[in-house]
Amino acid sequence: MLESGRRRRVLIGCGALAVGALLLLGGGAYLLQRAYDGQVRRIAGALPEGKGRPASGRGENWLLIGSDRRADQPSMGARADTIMLVHLAGRGDRLSVAALPRDAYVAVPGHGTTKINAAFAYGGPPLLIRTVEQLTGVRVDHYAALDFGGFVKMTDALGGVDVTVAQKTHDPMHDRTWPAGRQHLNGVQALDFVRQRWNLPGGDLDRIKRQQAFLHALADKAMDTRNPIRIDRFVRATTRSVSVDDSVSSGTLRGLARRLTRISLMEYLTAPVAGTGTRAGQSVVLLDDGRARELFRAVREDRIGDYVTRNGAANAVDSVR
Repeated sequence: MLESGRRRRVLIGCGALAVGALLLLGGGAYLLQRAYDGQVRRIAGALPEGKGRPASGRGENWLLIGSDRRADQPSMGARADTIMLVHLAGRGDRLSVAALPRDAYVAVPGHGTTKINAAFAYGGPPLLIRTVEQLTGVRVDHYAALDFGGFVKMTDALGGVDVTVAQKTHDPMHDRTWPAGRQHLNGVQALDFVRQRWNLPGGDLDRIKRQQAFLHALADKAMDTRNPIRIDRFVRATTRSVSVDDSVSSGTLRGLARRLTRISLMEYLTAPVAGTGTRAGQSVVLLDDGRARELFRAVREDRIGDYVTRNGAANAVDSVR
């Protein structure tokens, strides 16, 4: 993934991470940082309270969700369309994004076994975080919610992004056909691209790869942008589309900015899946318990590189279905 002679890439997937990285790109001026920080929405009580949470491990973990609901709207009753565990390695040079399929059939505290995204509908960010922590044994340090509708303005602020589609496919839900080859996406096209799961052989699992490919392309374009007006528009579009937990301070963002410039390797994964099935009349995704435990243990121990080497489990983002 890392190409010699090229400068380091930085993930812009999580809104708070995007703000931190781009502020540093813009020169790191403290007053400018404060201006952007004031636009970031913070969710009171997003992180769960009380006992029973996993102990902190090495590195830092963010839970990133994406949905069609605006970031500042109430989450009760809403479903999380995308759930990603973002791990920043303790040594500071590696960033890993592990997607949890939204239809994964898991135990939700107080609600039995159901789809993982139902946790968000039942109890908002705190219950979703508790569910993820119970499933993975990984402590979530911070939370960020990204409004998919914000993809339009974020993408257009950068003049569009480029992705590569491996094979021609038609999306009947949005009546859009993607020819094989490199595609330049404007904001509306990008939104359709990350939403599609119909006519993809892996369904929602292929949609996850599309979302990760888009985030990677967005990161590349943002890092390649030298136009200060475009950078400003992108950061402002991002902050209008993102909410974070209320423990994310301006100091947190500055620290992230410094850490992200040291990233030399990014990888994208999906929690291992055993197959699909039907439970209570609903289609669900069944995780491969053994392999999933291995992945989550690697996250806890900050050894994801070893996991990828053993399993060859990283998702390709340079070309997707």
